[in-house]
Order: sequence, then structure tokens, then C-alpha cells
Amino acid sequence: MKKIIIKALVTVNLIASSLLITSCAQLSSNTSQDAITIYFARHGKTLFNSYDLVQGWADSPLTEQGIEVARYLGEGLKDIKFDAYYTSDAGRQRETMQVLLAQKGVKDYKIQELKGLREVFYGGFEGGPNAKMVNASMDSLGYKSVESFYKSYKEGEISVAALTNAIAKSDPKHQAEDYQQVKQRTQAALKTIVNNAIKHHQKNVLAISSGMSMQVMISDLTDNSNKNKPLSNATVVKIVYKNGQYNVVEIGNMDYVKKGKSTLKN
Repeated sequence: MKKIIIKALVTVNLIASSLLITSCAQLSSNTSQDAITIYFARHGKTLFNSYDLVQGWADSPLTEQGIEVARYLGEGLKDIKFDAYYTSDAGRQRETMQVLLAQKGVKDYKIQELKGLREVFYGGFEGGPNAKMVNASMDSLGYKSVESFYKSYKEGEISVAALTNAIAKSDPKHQAEDYQQVKQRTQAALKTIVNNAIKHHQKNVLAISSGMSMQVMISDLTDNSNKNKPLSNATVVKIVYKNGQYNVVEIGNMDYVKKGKSTLKN
């Protein structure tokens, strides 16, 4: 009987040890996650961009120049293998992605749409002149002239939070999104992209979004002052996610476009 009890105890200890080892291995796996790199790019130049019209949830197609810069970006990203592709439901973002992927030579792909990647909704300013929106909102920011406003804006001296809220406050229809609304949905979209990447073991992800919404998305993820500078068409914001931490490693990077342009021109 004593031998049977000892044998049973040894068996229980072996099982417990095995479970502990398995648990530790799983814990180690969860805490040493592979890095996920998300390349966010602004769409190419559109018809509304050319006419200097407000373009948030309003949409317009790419111009010839917009298609060209999307091709340059695709060529500049040619050496990177992407595991997933995202846009919002805006036509200008989808068109940019399609042109880019055609240039990269990617044929078998699926574009996933997330409404959270839309541009800021500018309410009653949508489709109207940018000048009207600027004039209506700059007073609340303390600017007396358009020239001084644009100078500060281009140099990144106006926080994207302050600018978004000033536009929302000045909207004659009182429907424009404020900073918190945009941040909530863009960061929720970012979280969805990361969660999908973890689930499907994806390392590199490409997403096409819009300028101001991208700025809002990274506004509290980095201390880099470049986060408040306006983003050019096809510029890249790169985010690396690992072990629960977001690291914004590139803001407003046009090197991919320059590389692609140089390659195609030669």
C-alpha cells in the first residue's frame, strides 16, 4: 500500500511540474511578443485638395498628381512585404491603396475597411473653402491674421487637439467632431489592427488614412513635436507595437516617396 501511495504522489508531482512548465512557457510567449510594424500613409492628392476645399468625410477622387505620388510610394515600399492592408471607406484612400499595390506588383490581396480611419468630420465646413474654416476657427486660437496662423500651423506650434477643438467650436452646424471623438475612433482602429496582427501572426501592416486624423491618432503616443506639423500627401507615419507599448518611430517621412520617384525616373 505504501508503495502505491508513493507512486501516486510521484505521478501527481510530475503532472504539477509539467503544468507549471507549460504555464511558464505560455507566459514567456505572451510577454516576449514579436514587434508589429504599422505603416500609415496619407492618401494621394485629390480634386478637393487641388481646389483648396475642406475634405473630411466629403470625398473626391485622386488627381493625376495624386495617382503619380501613390505610384512613387508603392515603388518606395516595394522591398517591404506586408501581411495586411487597411483603409477607411473613403474612395480616395481605397484608390491610393489600389494604385500603390499595383505598383508593388501585389495581386492577391484583401483590403480591410475601418471607418475609424476616416478623416476628421468637419461638419458644416465640409466641401467649402478651407479659408472659411480657417477664418472661423483661428480667432479662438488667438490669431489675428491668416498669415500668422498658417506660419504657426506649418511649424507645428498649434497642437492638433487645440486645432480640432477650435474647428468643432466654430462649426456653424455644430456637428464637427472634437478632438476626443477623433482620438477615440482612430485609436480604436489602431487597436483593431494590432489585435488582428497578433491573432494572425502578422509583422508588417500597411494602412492608408488621412492627414489630421493620423495626427490625432498619435497625439498622445509620442512627445515628438513633429506630430503637430501637417502631413503631406503620401507621407508615412510608422508605429511599432510590442508588449503593449506603441512607439512612433517616423512622422511625416517622405523618403519612401523620394526613393520610389528616383527609381521610376531612372
